[in-house]
Amino acid sequence: MSMLDALTQAGGADAISRELGVDQQTAQTGMAALLPAVLGGMQNHAEGQPQGLGGLIGMLGGLGGGGLMDNATSAAPTDVSQGNGVLGRIFGNKDNSRAVADHAAQQTGLSPDLLKRMLPIVAMLAAGYFWKQAHSHGATADAGAAGGDPTGAAPETQHSGGLLAGGPSGLGGLLGGLFGRDGDTSNPLNRILGGLTGTSR
Repeated sequence: MSMLDALTQAGGADAISRELGVDQQTAQTGMAALLPAVLGGMQNHAEGQPQGLGGLIGMLGGLGGGGLMDNATSAAPTDVSQGNGVLGRIFGNKDNSRAVADHAAQQTGLSPDLLKRMLPIVAMLAAGYFWKQAHSHGATADAGAAGGDPTGAAPETQHSGGLLAGGPSGLGGLLGGLFGRDGDTSNPLNRILGGLTGTSR
């Protein structure tokens, strides 16, 4: 199951619709357009540090872990500051967030301002779901948990091959499914930002 399908089933589009006062189709369209760049930012974060996936999972745990998704899908108003915290770590700056929203607007015809408001909610949904799935697969060996490595590094998690590639089993297989791109392993965020990221992955 792709991340988009999983988030839809978990009520992600419903949460966006409720929070922003848009119809279900608009919420689903926006989430589908923004999600690849969010996942690409998560990939870049993992690949840019020695701890690799363990570092990514630990970072997400420090920002709220699975609670990010729970907060976004709850009936209470969403604290988007949590989502902005995720975006700050995976995109680096607000200019990149604006570029992602503008690109999604060109793809969908939705308002860039609406997509900018939607982006932190999508980040919370994706980050929380990814963290839950990684922990359910035993990938982190208590990374980011109390008493664990404060860096969030997972001893058994290696920096290998890119999150979009993955292997047939274990965490690689999980990521291959969640980040599934029909065989395309290039990074969607880097394609959007081009030279701003300094990489052609």
